[in-house]
Amino acid sequence: MLTTTTKVLEPGELDDALAVLDRDPVANAFVAARVQVAGLDPWRLGGEMWGWYENGRLESLCYAGANLVPVCATPEAVRAFAERARRQGRRCSSIVGPAAPTAELWSLLEPAWGPAREVRAHQPLMVTTRPAADVTPDPYVRRIRKDEMDLIMPACVAMFTEEVGISPLAGDGGLLYQARVAELVGAGRSFARVENGRVVFKAEIGAATLRACQIQGVWVAPEYRGKGLSETGMAAVLRYALADVAPIVSLYVNDFNTAARAAYRRVGFEEVGAFMSVLF
Repeated sequence: MLTTTTKVLEPGELDDALAVLDRDPVANAFVAARVQVAGLDPWRLGGEMWGWYENGRLESLCYAGANLVPVCATPEAVRAFAERARRQGRRCSSIVGPAAPTAELWSLLEPAWGPAREVRAHQPLMVTTRPAADVTPDPYVRRIRKDEMDLIMPACVAMFTEEVGISPLAGDGGLLYQARVAELVGAGRSFARVENGRVVFKAEIGAATLRACQIQGVWVAPEYRGKGLSETGMAAVLRYALADVAPIVSLYVNDFNTAARAAYRRVGFEEVGAFMSVLF
């Protein structure tokens, strides 16, 4: 007889959680990176980790923090996570994850949580293990130093506002967002091309494990677009990522951003799946 249960994972279950996350190191990079650094203590993790168990064995996870993220979630687990999220009430600013379970999760939560501000139902997940040979990395793309926060922040704010549709400075005045940018800069995972004291291209390695990492926040200053900076800049960041961080590099992109998808393919990325994001 099959018995199932859902509960918040305890710190002592870290190895079991990492085993689930390791089933798909690319799709799970964001959550795996957080767990590897912070463990499962909710205060350090920035949220709870919910577990779905079958006959006492941990099979699926759901990170419930600023984002709600299903991990290796079976249809039965998705239903259980949706029920728990409904009872708790919405505390996240987005739901994001592999497209199929995220779509099912949102279909169950929308009657209670909807409407969303925006739903991005198909965001191609792209990966590479080596850069394209015919795109020369931009030699002027470099790591941002810790004393250059004032330089990188305006570009980060512009990127976030353009991508998400709201400013990251809203609410708390940008304290949390600035802390996240500073964390990436301090870890050596923020990259930019600077001209005349201004960032004209930037990107970050936002999540990193020993097996895979994820590039995020790719942005080109508006007046520099269409000049190939996204390709040569991404090639440079990709070179850093493969050399210093992980053997597999991933990113996900909005399906309507055909220019970016084409640029990433030219740099060496290929589409292997899809994510979905629900923004509140």
